[in-house]
Amino acid sequence: MASFLRLFAAVFLMLMLVFSSGMVAEARICESKSHRFRGICVRKANCAAVCQTEGFHGGRCRGFRRRCYCTKHC
Repeated sequence: MASFLRLFAAVFLMLMLVFSSGMVAEARICESKSHRFRGICVRKANCAAVCQTEGFHGGRCRGFRRRCYCTKHC
């Protein structure tokens, strides 16, 4: 019985290690207000294009005042 518990504990530990390594945290997205975008942000594509010139990966329109916020992975 003791050997069965020891084997069960070893298998359980191995399974925990396998499943925990598969659960990698999703990358966070950092946002910063665009410095070069002017006017009301209507289309996400326009905002993303301006943000890419600022060195970001993309951008999106956000908020009641429709401002362009640039996004990148932190």
